Amino acid sequence: MSLPLVSIKDMEFAYHKQVVLTDVNLSIFERDFIGIIGPNGGGKTTLVKAILGLLKPQKGRVDHTLEKSEIGYLPQGSHVDESFPITVGEVVASGLEHGLKVEFRKAKSRQVKVDQALNRVGMGALKTRPVGELSGGEFQRTMLARAIISSPKLLVLDEPDTHVDNQFETELYSLLKELNSEMTILLVSHDIGIISPYIKTIACVNRDLHYHTSNEISEEQLKVYNCPIEIITHGTVPHRVIKEHIHH
Repeated sequence: MSLPLVSIKDMEFAYHKQVVLTDVNLSIFERDFIGIIGPNGGGKTTLVKAILGLLKPQKGRVDHTLEKSEIGYLPQGSHVDESFPITVGEVVASGLEHGLKVEFRKAKSRQVKVDQALNRVGMGALKTRPVGELSGGEFQRTMLARAIISSPKLLVLDEPDTHVDNQFETELYSLLKELNSEMTILLVSHDIGIISPYIKTIACVNRDLHYHTSNEISEEQLKVYNCPIEIITHGTVPHRVIKEHIHH
């Protein structure tokens, strides 16, 4: 069996002595697609930042078998100053700045990568548009292109569907499912009913972490995992979010 890309062992993290995460254990492997769910303030974003190496746990450890340049990240509430004169293409190109490989330093190679990333997210026609003129969905597409431009091994997204329309939301998750054939994905979401058809497994985070080896989870299991969130479905959902459990 291959080594995990990320291995979290007995991790604990606190802000000003206030424990946010405790006794967290998780192994993340190639081609995993993990949905991270939990209540507000439960520690989801803290977990993501620890995985990214932005926070150092007070106890335990987070080990990586990949370089930081091999991680793509779409943070929650991404934004830029609308008055800043920068185009969509320039924002996406900035995703190549860290850990830049020699072949990407050439202007022609950079533009090829930018065009490929923008076309992947359906933004090729808006390459020269100022980012201040984008809609919420267009801006999130731009930031996703920036996160995937270096073809990362691990893509981390912290509630990427915030402030976007339903059409973009559906297209986003379909694209992520496609990208999962090329990279591992961690997706933080507040809506398990929407992401269930796309993810493979679930991590319930509410101070501690419970890993669920399926993309379907019941309200009963959420209670057992101490993960007080509601399972919400939208319109006609072509899958079952809550299974009936037969007790033997």
